[in-house]
Amino acid sequence: MIATSLGRQARRLASPCVSTARPEGKPIQRQQAASRIPRVVWVLGWVSLCTDVSSEMIHALLPVFLVSVIGASTVALGLIEGVAEAAASITKVFSGVLSDRLGRRKPLAVAGYGLAALSKPLFPLATSAAWVFTARFVDRIGKGIRGAPRDALVADCSPPEVRGAAYGLRQSLDTAGALIGPLAAIALMTILANDVRAVFWIAVLPGIASVALLALGVEEPARHVGDNSPRRLPHWRDVRSLGGAFWAVTAIGFVFTLARFSEAFLVLRANQAGLSLAWAPLALVVMNLAYVASAYPAGRLSDRAGRIRLLAAGLAVLIVSDVVLATGQQIAILMLGIALWGLHLGLTQGLLAAMVADSASEALRGSAFGMFHFAVGLATLLASLLAGALWQSYGPPLTFAAGAVLSAAALAGLLCWAARRVRRQSLQSS
Repeated sequence: MIATSLGRQARRLASPCVSTARPEGKPIQRQQAASRIPRVVWVLGWVSLCTDVSSEMIHALLPVFLVSVIGASTVALGLIEGVAEAAASITKVFSGVLSDRLGRRKPLAVAGYGLAALSKPLFPLATSAAWVFTARFVDRIGKGIRGAPRDALVADCSPPEVRGAAYGLRQSLDTAGALIGPLAAIALMTILANDVRAVFWIAVLPGIASVALLALGVEEPARHVGDNSPRRLPHWRDVRSLGGAFWAVTAIGFVFTLARFSEAFLVLRANQAGLSLAWAPLALVVMNLAYVASAYPAGRLSDRAGRIRLLAAGLAVLIVSDVVLATGQQIAILMLGIALWGLHLGLTQGLLAAMVADSASEALRGSAFGMFHFAVGLATLLASLLAGALWQSYGPPLTFAAGAVLSAAALAGLLCWAARRVRRQSLQSS
């Protein structure tokens, strides 16, 4: 129902993919397309939805499966989540640069989604934490291969006037899949008498569907970056030339992510408070419900009201979420904190991608997304390792309290940077 509602809303705004650059001697035709979200973004959203149904059916049960069934520690959980996400982010650097070199995004996106689909059967076969680590690592490498080319493809297709809405729509459909996945996991756990491995096997199917949809349903647009000379692999000098605006966005993304650890700890928090194994995925259902409801409206609003204000609002919401999760004792209170966590994701994640696209040239857009995701992945690794160590040594309350302190520091840094930016712009205009 959520995906259908998003579908109706997106169809009213859908248009074929239109190149956002102007070939030499040809006027750009944007009068009709400027107010519409390209059809390719819509299809990529459905691809993300299917992939996230598959991934979240597994991910919603994986923390409890690791700790309760296999017997791994929370430090091991933090290590697996952090290293897997860091590997994905490192891979995004190379896939982003390679997509710029090839001048094509789709082949790398297909390869990444395909590798993630191939990793899914490893989870039901796992008998140790090392096996789960391998499966998660391969899955995240697939995410790394597809991430930067896919995000760059959205920017290639989307006029700047609707770029925030385009990223918000793709993120909303992605999150709809992340909502459907845990719901499916809860239903299947009930039907299959808590047979986690059987649920993992069923999760393989939507992953295969996503690869087929991408391969058959996405037509890559022609790209125009100035001339017809042969493309070369971007040099480090080119990456440095991305400019101060891009590196400022990357720094914001790094500090922002450092204040937010893996959502796997939300599942553990709910389970620790008394939520049973079969119902543990409800934590991600609540989080993603708030996420999917807010991502697209936040993206559209950012095209009009500005990105920085919404980022600041998202950090403020994260602080409140951490405080609730640190102090709450009842399941209902914890679910409120988890819902606020999802709201902060909706207010921020699509905006950061749009800010990267705004600050990077078309010729280096894949490289820009790769470098950005690398920085974010490093922050994810550090945050998840810190959360795992704090959880094991001091328990959940101090873990989330530390998250609140880091979030407050990130918010203060963002506001200071925004104030300096306004002063600099006023001096330049005077």
